[in-house]
Amino acid sequence: MLRAIFKTEAGSTTLLLAATIVAMLWANSPWGDTYEAFWHIPVGLTFGDATFSLDLRHWVNDGLMAIFFFVIGLEISYEMRLGQMRDRRLVAVPALAALGGLVVPAGIYLMLNAGGPGAVGWGVPIATDTAFVLGLLAVVGARCPDPLRAFLLTLAIVDDVLAIMIIAIFYTASLSVPALVTAVLLLAAIMLLRWLRIWRAPAYIVLGFALWVATLESGVHPTLVGIALGVLVFVYAPSDRKLIRAGEAVQELTYAPNPRAAVEATRLVRMSVSVNERLQLLLHPWSSYVIVPIFALANAGIRLDSETLSAAMTSPISIGVALGLLAGKLLGITLGTWLPLRLNWGILPGNLVWGQLLGGAAVSGIGFTVSLFIVELAFEDPLLISEAKIGILAGSIASALLGGIIFKLAWNRGGVCAPPDAAAEPEEERPELLSTPVGPDDHVRGPADAAVTVVEYGDFECPYCGRLHPILEELRRRRPDVRFVFRHYPLRDMHPRALAAALVAEAAARDGRFWEMHDKLYAAQRALADADLARYAAELKVDLSAPIAARAARIERDERSGRESGVRGTPTLFINGVRYRGRLDLAPIIEAVEKARPAAAPGKKTP
Repeated sequence: MLRAIFKTEAGSTTLLLAATIVAMLWANSPWGDTYEAFWHIPVGLTFGDATFSLDLRHWVNDGLMAIFFFVIGLEISYEMRLGQMRDRRLVAVPALAALGGLVVPAGIYLMLNAGGPGAVGWGVPIATDTAFVLGLLAVVGARCPDPLRAFLLTLAIVDDVLAIMIIAIFYTASLSVPALVTAVLLLAAIMLLRWLRIWRAPAYIVLGFALWVATLESGVHPTLVGIALGVLVFVYAPSDRKLIRAGEAVQELTYAPNPRAAVEATRLVRMSVSVNERLQLLLHPWSSYVIVPIFALANAGIRLDSETLSAAMTSPISIGVALGLLAGKLLGITLGTWLPLRLNWGILPGNLVWGQLLGGAAVSGIGFTVSLFIVELAFEDPLLISEAKIGILAGSIASALLGGIIFKLAWNRGGVCAPPDAAAEPEEERPELLSTPVGPDDHVRGPADAAVTVVEYGDFECPYCGRLHPILEELRRRRPDVRFVFRHYPLRDMHPRALAAALVAEAAARDGRFWEMHDKLYAAQRALADADLARYAAELKVDLSAPIAARAARIERDERSGRESGVRGTPTLFINGVRYRGRLDLAPIIEAVEKARPAAAPGKKTP
């Protein structure tokens, strides 16, 4: 799930940036007056004598952005039930970092604006723009390892939740009690349908739209509806029973293609994946590639004439927003990360080091989508709005540059899914020797009396393990007297399908087909969804119906031995029980194998 989110959000950054530039050019062109005129065109719905009307900007900010926050709600629901946020110790650090990244920017802003006309805008510098941040991290590339991306995504989710709470509490101008009561009743009706497990999409669409209208009329910002409904969407891990039924249906369709079998296979495969995940797959592209760029187009058009720029350069609003994003986010997130680590309240994913964390804290000062959103709620004076938006642009650009500089100066590719590189690994005392010798319960391929044994701790979803697989296969071909051992080390926080793949491999091991499944999983590494795993099991005639407890215990035993051996990432190799620290290429691995051979069995080398 995280990988799909990274890809979608990062890919949308180009469109978001393009929409921002277009809005700026439009607002500052000879036809600049048409920018505001266009977004103030009223558009409404009429039901008999009743009319519901908003201008285009409010349809975008109040309507389309509700869908954007609905997707965020889906992400929150998934991560809390199945993802990284299940582990409270992994959540504690980014959650407190997000809180620090809210309090410190708001404090810096208020130091400059307390008691003035801009005081109400303290919420503007608190938000981090996930799309822009992930887009920049994609440019940073290897300097930003996957654990840092996971850390920042969790931070951004908590940041969004806190921002929505602030919008609902502090930026609600007035309340209509009848409309608010109606909204509460509609929300209760949706929760009742969920409790009764009635999954009829039209009912949810009608009730959801009515809830949005009631919330809008109540005075509470309707984006709160989006995130609340997203959190309520049902999410579950696929059960073995559902996977087996889906696999059987696909197998039946393969053997006897017909319309009835196609419909049944489609239904069972779809039901094996939760509604939450299906909606994320459907809505993420629309949210990232359509809604957010339209929002930028509607809100980023700032007049940059000499008068506006002169006012912004001395405006406490512009300076407060820019400093809040640049210095406030960096200081707040850094302090919010250091404190729980110091007090042992939580842990970090992977082997993150402070250079990476400081770079991540700096780029988190890119505030755009939600910051622009709060500007429109906080201010009514067009001059104050322009000053706040100029502060957002200045602070975001400065944060991006600062983050890039920090990543460049403090480059360290440490992380959980990366090729080992002794020159780039974080300084850490790790055991050099394999803690658990190869035993009869291991998955072994090669002669029992081999002079050299290569043990791999691997993850079926790790791309570096996938690249290593053909290299080890070639090594096995060239050195048939070498024994190979595979031990599971699924990176559960980064690779959501890795554990499921490992469980399927263990089911195959029970049927005497571990290495067949091992090779198949690496050959089809990009297709490890639940339906794919069920299909592979069906192809190899592997029974998935047995309880998973024994298989899970077997995997946990491998993980425990890996941790005791100092394994922190995948792939990790041990050659004759000694950690291999070279490059994951054929020539250096063969060289290491040959160096290990004399100690085990001096004499003739295998050609």
